[in-house]
Amino acid sequence: MNEYQELRESPFFHWATVEPRRYQTGLGIVWLAGWLLSGPIAAWSFSPWRMPLDFLVAGAAGAWVPLFLLVTRLYLGWSYIHDRLSRGRIGYEETGAHDGNWWEKPPEILSRDRLVVEYQILPILKRLRSTIKLLSLLAGLNGLMWWLL
Repeated sequence: MNEYQELRESPFFHWATVEPRRYQTGLGIVWLAGWLLSGPIAAWSFSPWRMPLDFLVAGAAGAWVPLFLLVTRLYLGWSYIHDRLSRGRIGYEETGAHDGNWWEKPPEILSRDRLVVEYQILPILKRLRSTIKLLSLLAGLNGLMWWLL
């Protein structure tokens, strides 16, 4: 539960919990920021004045990379907490010397953790999965456009 609280309060991971409009705006900002790197590279490869469509397709593909990596990192962090809270038995190390032990959660703590998973974490994971699916679809369309060029 402590890890969940830390993740929820983390500025990076908290982003996945905000209302949809702020979440989508953040995605757009990251994508536009990706253009700061991919735009010059695409312009170097394809002149924006002579081959504007090639430039746009290549730049968009490059701008998707940091966005996809960011959303994947968000998903992995929340997925880790989901797994930890869902389990009835948690492994831990006492001294950091690889002398791991197991802690069996009491039924009331397990029930509380599973409620948190059901009502707090699963909606976040659903949002992130939908985002990853959408980004994958857009990347596929971008690849199709590149193939058609």
